[in-house]
Amino acid sequence: MSNFMSTEPKWYVLHTFSGYEAVAKQNLEQVVENGNLHNRIFDIVIPTEDVIEDNDGKKKIVTRKSMPCYIFIKMIYGDDIWHTITHTRGITGFVGPKGRPLPLTDEEIRKMHLEKVTVDFSLEVGDEVRILSGALVNTVCKVTKVDPENQRCNVIVNMFGRETPLELSYSQVAKV
Repeated sequence: MSNFMSTEPKWYVLHTFSGYEAVAKQNLEQVVENGNLHNRIFDIVIPTEDVIEDNDGKKKIVTRKSMPCYIFIKMIYGDDIWHTITHTRGITGFVGPKGRPLPLTDEEIRKMHLEKVTVDFSLEVGDEVRILSGALVNTVCKVTKVDPENQRCNVIVNMFGRETPLELSYSQVAKV
């Protein structure tokens, strides 16, 4: 085993036991705390998505795991930390060739919405926008409130015959 250590934090994928995503995340957070690894492990994410669920004619938006059995970790990888992570309860190993970590590409990070993306456009109340991702992709809606500092906006979506307010990030919408 080489003594490899990257210098920049990158996103990696970890495989977990089925149904153990939350337990694995919690255990990893404890490992970071106990091992004082805040300077090596920066973020741990369970990938989720919003989906429309129909329950006896009542439709609602619910958050579900988009990739069961996987969690994402942003870290400065090194062979010295591999054993600590792969032996954390609930984790079966890294996703990559022969169980060795393979960092995600910029395109994969963008598609998974793992990084906060700064969008360079201005929105105003009354603007029409198209939703770019999630259960309501391609829906056109009207902006009711803007928060440029946090790059968030509130919109009204006509859903199931009534107007429904949503809060979205600038990266989730495009001006029409």
